[in-house]
Amino acid sequence: MNGTESYGERLTILARIGFAARGMVYLLIGLFAIDVARLGGQPSDNQGVLGSLSQSSLGSFLLLLCAAGFAGYALWRLIEAALDPEHRSRSLKGRLERAGYAMSGIVYGALALAAVNLVLRKAPAAEGSPGDRTAQGWSAWLLDQPGGQAVLVICGVIFFFIALAQAVKAYQGRFDELAADVPVPEAVRWAGRIGYAARAIVFAMIGWFVINAALHADPDEAGGLGAALRQLRDQEHGPLLLFIVASGLALFGLFSIVEALYRHVRIDGSQLREIARTARQ
Repeated sequence: MNGTESYGERLTILARIGFAARGMVYLLIGLFAIDVARLGGQPSDNQGVLGSLSQSSLGSFLLLLCAAGFAGYALWRLIEAALDPEHRSRSLKGRLERAGYAMSGIVYGALALAAVNLVLRKAPAAEGSPGDRTAQGWSAWLLDQPGGQAVLVICGVIFFFIALAQAVKAYQGRFDELAADVPVPEAVRWAGRIGYAARAIVFAMIGWFVINAALHADPDEAGGLGAALRQLRDQEHGPLLLFIVASGLALFGLFSIVEALYRHVRIDGSQLREIARTARQ
């Protein structure tokens, strides 16, 4: 095995750790939101969960593990967006899917940095939904740029497309990315379907927040996962709605942990060479 292939193997392992880290975070988001639905309070988002982890006795270890996993997962998503290793079509649908992967890579790269900053105590251990402030900050920056309002609308549309893709996956219940030689148990399949349905709801709401922020030129209308969960909580029968979606997010977390073990993930040397060649051009 040459050096490039060995590096690819290590990145593949990191990507698997990333699926596990994503699963743990979604599981905790779901469980925290279930408590909010039952007992009241404020739901947490990804960054809020990291802040909660930092307060535990194993906080630094867990955060470093999450940071490594998120970095590997972010790289995998960016490779999917740039090089299409899973051979997505080059149609509009395929291109939008890859744009979604790029956004996912950026988000999880930022989460990796947030986890490292918490370990180094360069950022306060914020609980709740600090991701909303991040979304509002980026929206404010974009709205100050030439053409930023249009870019923000495009970002919202991409979130809507991601939501549609998640809904289709939930409806079809096909998980071809899992290893073909391992039959998918029905319970795992249903956990995936319910989890993707919950994510579809959340991503559609985030897309709506972003588009509203663009149309009204008001960054305070932007929001992330925490804002979506709060919006559900504040509706009529809100605690029930929040409980249902939160349960779905927790199931998605469990499904992601299964993906960490059985998903087809391969970052090979040829892909890395292609990245290096593209970077030099």
